[in-house]
Amino acid sequence: MDNDEQACLTRRGFLQSALAAVAAGKVAPVAAAPRPAPAGPEAPAIPVKLSVNGQEHNLMLEPRVTLLDALRESLGLMGTKKGCDRGQCGACTVLANGRRINSCLSLAVMHEGDELVTVEGLAYQGELSPLQAAFIEHDAFQCGYCTPGQLCSATALLAEVRAGEASAVSPDVRTAMQAWTDDEIRERMSGNLCRCGAYPNIVAAVRSVALKQS
Repeated sequence: MDNDEQACLTRRGFLQSALAAVAAGKVAPVAAAPRPAPAGPEAPAIPVKLSVNGQEHNLMLEPRVTLLDALRESLGLMGTKKGCDRGQCGACTVLANGRRINSCLSLAVMHEGDELVTVEGLAYQGELSPLQAAFIEHDAFQCGYCTPGQLCSATALLAEVRAGEASAVSPDVRTAMQAWTDDEIRERMSGNLCRCGAYPNIVAAVRSVALKQS
């Protein structure tokens, strides 16, 4: 038997052994995926009093309910939107004592005694707020999903500037801002995302109201 015949037999033997192992079921079984751990029991509901848009509400809520879910599911205030549900998009922005917060990251029980304002509370006696009117005038929205959060954030923005608070792009943090620049508005609105890309019109709407109030 020459070398070529030996090599052929060696290859043939290897293939025959491999096929035999497969046929005999010697392939290791795939491990089953682990089952998820069962969810813990719900905590009992507790009384929570919330002041929203000037009205008092007495609720019974599980302590882990977010402010966003309390507003939407318990009070029916559907203007506050649930976007990312992790504090990244700003669609759930509301005002708490005049400060803007992401309601998806805050528990409802944390806000007893606070004055909460949602987009439904920005209008006064049926008349749109200046910012709401400016958003319409400047076409500062498309699908409108982010608009409630944008409006609440812009409302707080105006109050912050009137109070003399600087931003990361303010040229001199020791002095109040003297001019409403696009960079200043964009920086202060950077926590609110618009997937439709209406940013130039949003900036224009905010600037128009700011200039009238300055």
